[in-house]
Amino acid sequence: MGRNLQNGERLRPVDLARGHGLSTQAIRNYEETGILPAADRTPHGYRTYTSLHAAALRAFLALVPGHGHQTATSIMRAVNQGSADEAFRLIDESHAQLLEDRRTLQAVESALRDLERTPAPEPGAGSEPGAGSGPAAVAGPGGTFIGPLAEQLGIGPATLRKWERAGLVRPRRDPLTGYRVYDEAAVRDARLAHQLRRGGYLLERIAPLIAQVRAAGGLEPLQATLCDWHGRLSARGRALLTGAAELEAYLRERGSGLLGATPDD
Repeated sequence: MGRNLQNGERLRPVDLARGHGLSTQAIRNYEETGILPAADRTPHGYRTYTSLHAAALRAFLALVPGHGHQTATSIMRAVNQGSADEAFRLIDESHAQLLEDRRTLQAVESALRDLERTPAPEPGAGSEPGAGSGPAAVAGPGGTFIGPLAEQLGIGPATLRKWERAGLVRPRRDPLTGYRVYDEAAVRDARLAHQLRRGGYLLERIAPLIAQVRAAGGLEPLQATLCDWHGRLSARGRALLTGAAELEAYLRERGSGLLGATPDD
């Protein structure tokens, strides 16, 4: 029978719950979903837990901040079912995702630096098709047409139209001609999309980044968002380390620790 933390005999659901601010029902739910190994039962049907269950609970709660609830649950289930390799695969995926998020942040910061060094296109004349056809039109103050913008970026007008369909740029329409007019914000979004595309990022990955720029109100306010982004990535990295340490302690408690293991074990 398991030992109680206070009296050296056994642990009740409340003993596990109390130290983590959880309810006894949460402990039962964790057992039912496979986060905790199955508990023994007394002759009267009451659950009894051991130090192994306490270690499992600590591991799960430590895994959640870095991996998220769903992945942490899958990791614990895999361990409790004896599928350590599956648990390690899930852990690797979380680390790979964190690395990819760091690369995305670096790409955004690089794009923003490039934008600061690149002058914006001057407002002026240009035809909506951007290929010399159709009548000339003037965009007016604070705006430019698709042709001049595409030329300044070194891309074709069709690319700008594709980015518009993907939600990356939002030109307005001239009320008289119906031509697209790119104001300062639309030009900014097009330049940012261009830099990220040059970095190899797909449109579906660029869209949420540009949405962050719009939500921040431009590039300058985005600096605070980037600092917060850095902080959140660092916090996730540390949380992954903390979760790994608690999971290793649980694996040792189970007799299958990480250290000293070999592929043939």
